[in-house]
Amino acid sequence: MKRLELVLVLVVGILGMQGTSFGADPRYPDWPCVQIKVPELSPGAMWAGPPIEDVGDKWKSDSAVSDLIRRVAARRTPLEDAEKLVAGFVTGSPDEKQQKAKLLFAGLFDTLNGERSTVMNGIERLARKRTELAEKIRSDVLNLQALQSAPTQDQAKIGDLANEIEWETRIFEDRRKTITYVCEVPVLIEQRLFGLARSIQKSLE
Repeated sequence: MKRLELVLVLVVGILGMQGTSFGADPRYPDWPCVQIKVPELSPGAMWAGPPIEDVGDKWKSDSAVSDLIRRVAARRTPLEDAEKLVAGFVTGSPDEKQQKAKLLFAGLFDTLNGERSTVMNGIERLARKRTELAEKIRSDVLNLQALQSAPTQDQAKIGDLANEIEWETRIFEDRRKTITYVCEVPVLIEQRLFGLARSIQKSLE
C-alpha cells in the first residue's frame, strides 16, 4: 500500500508540473519551453551588411560556397574555427568581398534558420507526446483508484496497473528533462548565426 501511495504522490506532482508548463503563449499551445517562441528569424535582425535580396539560393549552385557553409554552420565546428574559415573566404577586391559575404550569409541564414525550424517542430512533437502520455497516466490513475475502491479487490490487477503507472511516470520525467535540454538548442543556433554574421561583416571592413 505504501508503494501505491508513493506512486500516486509522484504522479500528482508530475502532472501538476505538466499543467503549468504548456500554453504560456496561446498562439502556440504546444510550445513547452520557457523561451518565447519566435517561429521565423529575420535576416535584418542578424545582418547589417549589404542587402541579400538579390542572392536567393545562388549559394547552392557554388559547391565551394555550399561546402563552406555546411562546415561553418555545423555546431561541431568550434565558433573560433568557423570565424577563421569566414575570414579566409571573404577576400579579394571590395566588390568580390561583398559578393562573397552576401553569398555566405544568405547560405548560413537559410541553413541555420531551417535547422532551427526543424528543431522547434521536433520540440513540439515531443511536447504533444508528453501531453498524450500525461492524459494516459491520469486515466490509469483513475482506473487504479477504481480498482482500489472495488468491494472485491484484484491485487494482481492493482499491482500490474501500479507498475505500468510507475513506468509511465519515469518516461514522462525523462521527456521533461529532454525537453528542458532541447529547448536551449534554438537559442544556440540563433547565437551561432548572429556570431557568424558579425564575423562576415567584420571581414568586409
